[in-house]
Amino acid sequence: MNKVLVSDMLSQQGLDVLIKSGNFTVDVALDLTHKELIERIPDYDALLIRSGTRVTADVIDSATHLKVIGRAGVGVDNIDIEAATRNGILVVNTPTGNTIAAAEHTIAMLLALARNIVPAGISLKNRTWERNDFIGVELYGKIFGTIGLGRIGREVTKRAQAFGMQLIAYDPFITPNAAERIGVRLVDRETLFKESDYISIHTILDAETYHSIGIAEFELMKPTGRLINCARGGIIDETALYVALKERQIAGAALDVFEHEPATDSPLLELDNFLALPHLGASTTEAQEHVAVEVSQQVINALRGKPVANAVNQPKIDPRVFEILGPYLELAEKIGSFHSQIVEGQMSAIKIHYSGALFQKEDVTPITVALQKGLLSPVLSEVNYVNAPFLVKQRGISVTETKSDSQADFANLMTVTIITDKGETVLAGTTFGKKDIRIVRINQLHLNATPEGHILLIYNRDQPGIIGLIGTILGEHKINIADMTVGRSRVEDVAFTLINVDSLVPRDVIQKIAAQEKIAYVKQVIL
Repeated sequence: MNKVLVSDMLSQQGLDVLIKSGNFTVDVALDLTHKELIERIPDYDALLIRSGTRVTADVIDSATHLKVIGRAGVGVDNIDIEAATRNGILVVNTPTGNTIAAAEHTIAMLLALARNIVPAGISLKNRTWERNDFIGVELYGKIFGTIGLGRIGREVTKRAQAFGMQLIAYDPFITPNAAERIGVRLVDRETLFKESDYISIHTILDAETYHSIGIAEFELMKPTGRLINCARGGIIDETALYVALKERQIAGAALDVFEHEPATDSPLLELDNFLALPHLGASTTEAQEHVAVEVSQQVINALRGKPVANAVNQPKIDPRVFEILGPYLELAEKIGSFHSQIVEGQMSAIKIHYSGALFQKEDVTPITVALQKGLLSPVLSEVNYVNAPFLVKQRGISVTETKSDSQADFANLMTVTIITDKGETVLAGTTFGKKDIRIVRINQLHLNATPEGHILLIYNRDQPGIIGLIGTILGEHKINIADMTVGRSRVEDVAFTLINVDSLVPRDVIQKIAAQEKIAYVKQVIL
């Protein structure tokens, strides 16, 4: 009899799936303290949670029988994934359970914004009949711009298409042909802001997307343009949005998410061309039931040794193979993520070349999967080791593998080339022992860098004083340098500097470094 502990509120429909399946004992214990969870967890085979329970390393280390952790929802930042993987515990989530709810909510906000539904309703409830104050605009024939064509972005575009809107999108991780099949014209980011009458955001929040929509973007938008965000708070610079709305630089905006929640003190709430809701995107009865049922079924499958659709950490592979390839799985995921954050243009192909005796005799499929997972992780919250190849294929990106037994400078080397409409980007990496993974080449320049934490990638002239200049700027802003490596082809030519730092580098500091005379390019990467 498998024992399942449910430590956060879960829909009864989900609990019924477990109970009716047989061979499962389900205990619901809400509001456990951290100490109580540690004391109880050794008795259980599975743990079901939402966002309230923190599954830390000490909880996992105490879980002597635990085989699977199920998260009813998308985010798994309350679970120590590394500790779970180390202990052989599978972590599953439910990224698709709220897709329809979020897509419908976006369309609801789109319509409400276009037709002034909320202020008009409030006006009538205040016993006034002011029809002329709330004249709206139609959706038909307007240009609808989507930033991100993941699962929710796709569902939103389907619904916008039903209104007779013209669909454009910015997403570098889908080919034009794949976008065309769903009726969307791909454009670059600047074009999207210039052409769109309505813009809907569907990306994750990370260092790259944080405050990525601000003063410059509002200056590109039409005066009649309207902006909707049901994705993540922090993507929009809310101070810049306030100015753009107040000065009628854009016509309106609707936010379901804010950088700081609850957002009851936001100055945006004062504006009559601003629509706000308290983060209701997934708040439907059906969505809550879907995630509960989905996570319960995945836990059942995991405990019965059946395939699971949404494994967050590496699915179980042969221990011997994992012992040999484990470091390369980590390396591949890091190379994929690194590529994702520096590549320019519309991606069309991935080429992977494995050289060395190890890759000749071992199946490299798990490594290729790890690479694809790493590549999409910075832009998609739903990607995992199970669905990564499908998502890459769905986006029209081809993947090819080649092998050779050449040992050149390294015993085993993994070289990954990403092809876009702007050219090729090459990263190569290897491992020294089980824990020392390194990136040893970026494009034509060779180096020896640790792909870990916060990294600044800087292209500059190879001249004296550049490194000192960069270090001075970082020091002035209390940013500590942990490691640094330089790659160059020849003296006084173009070089690049890879700097590992201890904390996130703010956008204004990056801009200050980029503004220096002999620095051509600065990019922040987070691994």
